[in-house]
Amino acid sequence: MAVELETACGQCRLRPFSCELALLSRPDGSATFLQGDTSVLAGLYGPAEAKVSKELPDRAALEVLLRPKVGLPGVLERSREQLLRQTCEAVILGVLHPRTAISLVLQVLSDAGSLLSCCLNAACMALLDAGLPLTTLFCGVTCALQPDGTILLDPTARQEQEARATLTFAIASREKKVLMATTKGSCSVEEMQQCLATAQRAADTIFQFYRDSVRRRYSKS
Repeated sequence: MAVELETACGQCRLRPFSCELALLSRPDGSATFLQGDTSVLAGLYGPAEAKVSKELPDRAALEVLLRPKVGLPGVLERSREQLLRQTCEAVILGVLHPRTAISLVLQVLSDAGSLLSCCLNAACMALLDAGLPLTTLFCGVTCALQPDGTILLDPTARQEQEARATLTFAIASREKKVLMATTKGSCSVEEMQQCLATAQRAADTIFQFYRDSVRRRYSKS
């Protein structure tokens, strides 16, 4: 479904998005998430026995791996893995599973813009599919600031290239808290606040989409 949002920046539009749960049989949870022509497949493994060198006495150890569509992971993937891990660690109740390991593997299937937010959405759906205890759901929203200051929601790769700044937020469903934010390019504090407000409004739509996806999944089984 395509979703249009009326926001303070005029008409901001989320690309059509779709999701499929439990695609893979080996992981404990899996999901593929599509936003426009950007798509990511996520697989979640665990909680499982951790290697002694990696186990934590008070909580589960979380590992996030991001695999590009072609080639080996580079510096960009490593930095995104950190942002994804930071977001997931903020919501997973790891204290319920001390001395265990949880692995989240994300495979980029296609990147047509807003890739990090698509990764965040795929990650949350895989966590949901695995039935891991979470304090809150989260979603990713990317905004692009055009040279004239107009905000574009869920930009394509071309729109990201032409933007003065690109901002991605991980937003919690509880109280719309920001779990993670990353910025590329330059923007003022006021512009960042406008982008955040736009992203928080868009989050409502994405959380509703999550609920509909999970409902469809369980009505089939």
